Amino acid sequence: MLIGQDRRITTTLHPTALISENANLGHNVKVGPFSIIEDGVSIDDNTIIGNCTTICSGTQIGSNSKIFHNCSIGEIPQDLKFAGEDTKTVIGKNTIIRENVTINRGTSAGGITVVGNNVLLMAAVHVAHDCIVRDNVIMANMSTLGGHVEIQEYASLGGGVLVHQFCKIGSHVFIGGGFRAVQDVPPYILAIGEPLKFGGINSIGLKRTGFSIDTLSKIKKAYKMYFRSDLTRSKALDKIKNSISNNVEVNNIINFINNSERGII
Repeated sequence: MLIGQDRRITTTLHPTALISENANLGHNVKVGPFSIIEDGVSIDDNTIIGNCTTICSGTQIGSNSKIFHNCSIGEIPQDLKFAGEDTKTVIGKNTIIRENVTINRGTSAGGITVVGNNVLLMAAVHVAHDCIVRDNVIMANMSTLGGHVEIQEYASLGGGVLVHQFCKIGSHVFIGGGFRAVQDVPPYILAIGEPLKFGGINSIGLKRTGFSIDTLSKIKKAYKMYFRSDLTRSKALDKIKNSISNNVEVNNIINFINNSERGII
């Protein structure tokens, strides 16, 4: 263990925990019974690792995070193309990872799996290889990401949501529990149904994070044109560009749709 003399007082390692001498643990780190910390792991200050959790090689965990019991963080991908390449898993600051969560490290295609700051992953969540889960995301129990998925800031996935590989979920999206996303979900909306569809804007979530009434009105107007008008989607997008200008959120919507590779729900 790379723990200096000044850290021994504040760092608590259960005697049954197996911790590599090549792991780097910060101040006030706590590791519970029967957990394993492998070579090359870095855990920043004030982070807590629960019982029976494995933190695999190449994993970095930010400060003030808490990983509960029976988790597997940074294990090799469930991808038959993986050939043992040197890849990483990075977990941000102030992130909570509940029981039985599995997060796989990257492959040569992306090199890294990222879970950002202030993220909440509830019990039995799975984050596959090369995923990017950005700051302030919430994933409820048993929600699952295929490989190369991107979940943007402040998005929330309900319990049991399944996201197909290579999909992108926009910022401030809420996907209702039990649904599945096989195409990209643009920002600021509520997504429901089978197949997944636009169910209105995520008004409650947007209000909670401080969006103004004027901004909500412009987002709603843009999506009414895109999803609810008789225009083709390309013509609807042109109309949005011409009729709603100088708004950051509407520009985000336009850019997200233009850059979509899997198509929009």
